[in-house]
This record gives sequence, structure tokens and C-alpha cells, in this order.
Amino acid sequence: MEAYIVAATRTAGGRKGGRLRDWHPADLAAAVLDELVARAGADPAQVEDVIMGCVSQFGQQAVNIARNAVMASSLPESVPGTSVDRQCGSSQQALHFAAQAVMSGSMDMVIAAGVESMTRVPMGIGGKLAHDAGLGMYVSPNMKRRYPNVQFSQFTGAEMIAAKYDLSKDAMDEFGFHSQAKGAAAARSGAFDKEILPLKTTTLEGVEELHTVDEGIRFEATLEATKAVKLLAPEGRLTAATSSQICDGASGVLVVNERGLKALNVAPLARVHHMTVIGEDPVIMLEAPFNATKKALAKAGMTIDDIDLFEVNEAFASVPMGWLQSTGADPAKLNVNGGAIALGHPLGASGTKLMTTLVHALQARGLRWGLQTMCEGGGLANVTIVEAL
Repeated sequence: MEAYIVAATRTAGGRKGGRLRDWHPADLAAAVLDELVARAGADPAQVEDVIMGCVSQFGQQAVNIARNAVMASSLPESVPGTSVDRQCGSSQQALHFAAQAVMSGSMDMVIAAGVESMTRVPMGIGGKLAHDAGLGMYVSPNMKRRYPNVQFSQFTGAEMIAAKYDLSKDAMDEFGFHSQAKGAAAARSGAFDKEILPLKTTTLEGVEELHTVDEGIRFEATLEATKAVKLLAPEGRLTAATSSQICDGASGVLVVNERGLKALNVAPLARVHHMTVIGEDPVIMLEAPFNATKKALAKAGMTIDDIDLFEVNEAFASVPMGWLQSTGADPAKLNVNGGAIALGHPLGASGTKLMTTLVHALQARGLRWGLQTMCEGGGLANVTIVEAL
């Protein structure tokens, strides 16, 4: 059996303490679940599982955020839910699990989604509180013996990639600026309108409005201002302007097989063509998408030139830039509507967020093949190849 995406949506990103600050993450995710069912014209009871990515499963995102989102939505209690942590690739992995479920025939209709409120559950808060309480950290004695004198750090990994691929600060500043410019152009042109779920919010001044535009976009960004942002490390090359933005958001896709398509009587947006996940060096950490892309293309019997559009998460500018250099991909096909530097990176929600943008971008341009990949903590990477229909 095949796996088809029949609906895909996301919230517009919210800055830390910004327009989505009043949304509980379970409610934020629930809004996406309801929208997916509505877009597909599905009976909510037809959904057989909700698989949801979330990185910081702590506090308001604890105790199985997927099930909590179902209970906060219009879906009946009969719909189960499970939460996935593959770090930044959590909801991309949720999509892989959903696709595998419908391809196997064990289920016909599954929602893959993701959520992260980095305002309400700050990144790393669980580990910090555990450390402060004397409960220890996630790095075990055996891990320390295998990786002596190592401090696992995504930022360090990003700087290592910049050095390895000889990516200068100036070059990364230009990449960061162009991400903002592409994001601004896409928002102004209405390119995101079909994918964004408008949400009711209240401004700091108490004015109610709909949140429909990614809050991280700097519409008046200039290259000069980008270059003026100070370095994050004295001897480094990266700045806040060449790093992904802390972000609140949720996203999701509804995945079905042929039986699901027949039950819904809808035209699919895309077909999941191939899925790969790999593990590599957890020290440089963020380089895994480079070889993962090559492996996925080889297994799919494709070349890099066969792909029409790429979504490579902009955790740091060095990652997609190093990926371009390693794979030989056409830069004009990469993150055509901007990336996480402009639009934000809501951790566990970014996987299905990028897929939502990719599917809609392919549809808008009348293109066929899309590839999505992202770096993940621990030296992991997922790759998903889809065919727009």
C-alpha cells in the first residue's frame, strides 16, 4: 500500500513571549488536529491514531502531549495518541511512523503532528531542573567512557561544520539575510496562506486579532544589519542572525492509504515516496543530514538533480550551507520560502511544519518531487521524499 498526505497545516510561528504566549500547547496542537480533519472532510472517529512530535515533554507538554491534544480537540475519546522524541526531527519521525502504519495496512488514517511552546516550556528546562535538584543529567557513565572529555552541544556542532566546510561569517550572514528576504517575500505574496491555520490571539495591548503571519520574519532586514549582529562565541562564526529562532507553534499532516482515500473521497496532496533515518557522530552532531540525503536518494534510485524542491531545516546557517556543498544540490531549490532563521524552529513541530510548507510549495509551482531533511540532537537525521499529486 501507499501513504498519501491528504491535508497539511501549521500555525504561524510565534516569538518567545509573543502572539502564541496565551495558548496552552495541548490546545495549540488540538487546533491543528481539528483543522486537519476539517480540511479532509473526515469524520473525526475515522482517525485511528495521533502520533505527535515534541522535544520538551515536561510541564505543560508532559504526560503524553499527543493524547492530551486529542482530549482538547473535537476528536472522540476513541482516538489514541502517542508522543515521539527524535529531537528536532520528532514530527518528521511522526510522519514516518504514520506512513509506515498505513502502508502496512494495519491502519488506514493517521495524523502525524508536532507541537512546541518554547515560551511555556523553555528548551532544556527539564534537564536544568533535574540538575539543580541533584538528580543528575542525561549523560551516563557509559556514555562518558565512550565519549571522554566531550560536551554534547548542537551549537558546537554547528561551529564545527562551519570550520570543516570553510563557511565564513560573511557567507553565513548572506545566507541568513536571504532566509529573511525569502520569508518576507513569501508572506507578502500570500504563499503561506493555504498552509497557515489562523488563530485568535491578544496583543500585549489587549487587542484581539488573528495570528496569520510568522512573527519571526524581519520584513525590513538588511544585509548590513545582519552583518552587524555580534558573534555568539568569541572565536566562532555564528550569530543570532544566522541561527534558528526560538518559536511557539504546531503543525500536522493527515496520512492515509488507498482505503483511506476511498473512505474520504478526496484528492491527495502528495505521496510519501521514501523514508530514511540514520545515526552518525554525536559530537559534530548536525552533519548527519548530508549522508542521510545521499543514502535516501540511493535507496530511492534517484539523484539530487531529480528533486525539484528541498526543505533543509535552518537550525544554524552552517547546516544547510554545508549540506549544499556536500550534496551538490542547486541552491535555488533550497528553502524557497525562507527557513527557520526567518520563520522560527518550534523544535518538535518543525518536522511536519517543513513538510506542510514543502507540499504546498510543490503544489503552487506545479512541481513533482520534494525532499525534506533536518539535523537532530545526538547525531541523527531523517529524510523524507514526497511526490506532489
